[in-house]
Amino acid sequence: MLEIRSISSRYGRIQALHGVDLDVKQGQLVALVGANGAGKTTLLRTISGVQPASAGSIHLFGRDITRLPPYERVRLGICQVPEGRHVFGPMSIEDNLRLGAYARARNNLDADLERMYELFPILKEKRALPAGTLSGGQQQMLAMARALMGQPRLLLLDEPSMGLAPLLVEETFRVVKHLKSEGITIFLVEQNAHAALSIADVGYVMETGRTILTGTGENLLNNEQVKQAYLGM
Repeated sequence: MLEIRSISSRYGRIQALHGVDLDVKQGQLVALVGANGAGKTTLLRTISGVQPASAGSIHLFGRDITRLPPYERVRLGICQVPEGRHVFGPMSIEDNLRLGAYARARNNLDADLERMYELFPILKEKRALPAGTLSGGQQQMLAMARALMGQPRLLLLDEPSMGLAPLLVEETFRVVKHLKSEGITIFLVEQNAHAALSIADVGYVMETGRTILTGTGENLLNNEQVKQAYLGM
């Protein structure tokens, strides 16, 4: 589904990505783990088009999307849940959800809204309230539901557990597992390496803008280098 070849990206004179290669197959949950500042979010932003690539290529279903603007990538089925939620605080929860579907046909919108409310019951209960009144965990649920309203073929999740209490982290990963079981292809960037690799089909480890290890989620969990650097073992 997604082929990344020798992708580099820079912020001015600072190079953040150094020739990254990565693959995501249809129906997979692929996790990218690494320390803060490793380049994980930059890679996600480069896939969604928010951050330009300075070299290399990105192909989605065989189509070169390296130079496409972000809105074109959304129309092709790439939807991102950004780090830090970024919900539209003054707007109602339901309007946030409807905004997630702006690039798609309007048919079945109400049915999809109901599906989101089934997946995240708290959003239905509070749907008329401003999104800014939600707790951090509830805003994370809203950000995920908003992306799902775009009917993604590839869902990009950037640090979904960041800043959440342990019970909410557990709930967030339960939802991610459920989405995977529905056949949604997911590329998950996460600092919580154990939680991410535990549910991943394939994992990548990134350091200083390069992928240094790859393997099944299970193999990486049992890798001594990963254990010492990221799992505190």
